[in-house]
Amino acid sequence: MAIRDILIHPDDKLREIAKEVEFPLSDDVKQLIQDLADTMYDAPGVGLASTQIGVPFRVAVTDILWRSEEVRHDSDEAGGKRDLKVWINPEFVWKSDEMASWEEGCLSVPEQYANVSRPAAVRLRWFDEEGTQHEADFEGFQAVALQHEFDHLDGKLFIDYLSPLKRRMITNKMKKLFKQGN
Repeated sequence: MAIRDILIHPDDKLREIAKEVEFPLSDDVKQLIQDLADTMYDAPGVGLASTQIGVPFRVAVTDILWRSEEVRHDSDEAGGKRDLKVWINPEFVWKSDEMASWEEGCLSVPEQYANVSRPAAVRLRWFDEEGTQHEADFEGFQAVALQHEFDHLDGKLFIDYLSPLKRRMITNKMKKLFKQGN
C-alpha cells in the first residue's frame, strides 16, 4: 500500500498529456494502479488519474459506489463495499448530444466545486489489467466521473469548463493554498 501525493492546481504536471500504456503491464504499471486505488480511497475521492500523481500514463481508477448516496464509505452500512474500476488507455467512441450539469470537485483542486455541463451519456473503449479490450455505455454520475478523470489524461481540469473569471478566482485560491503549504 502506497499513498502518493496528489498534485494541486496550478502544478504544470497536471497539464501533461498522458502516454498510452503497453501490454503486458510492467510491474511499475501494476504498482501504479494499486497506488492510484490506495491514494483515491485515502483522499477520499471517487476517481483518480495517474497524471494527478505526476505519472503521465493513460491509467485511471474510479469507484462511484465508494462515495454514493446509498453507501457512504465512513458509515457502518458500507461494510467495506467497493467497486473499483481500472481504466487503461480509455477513449470515448461516442458522446451524447444531450447535456447534463453536475456539481464537480477535484482532488487536485481541493475544496472548490462548480456545476459543469457534460454529455449525459458516453460510449467508452478501454483495456483492463489483463489487456482485454472492453466497450460499454455509461450515463449519469458514472459518465460524469469518467469524463472528469479522462480529461486529466488530456491535461484538462474541470475548471477549464468554467468562465475565465471563475477559473481565475479558483486558480488564485489554489496559489495561496500552495504557498501556505510550502
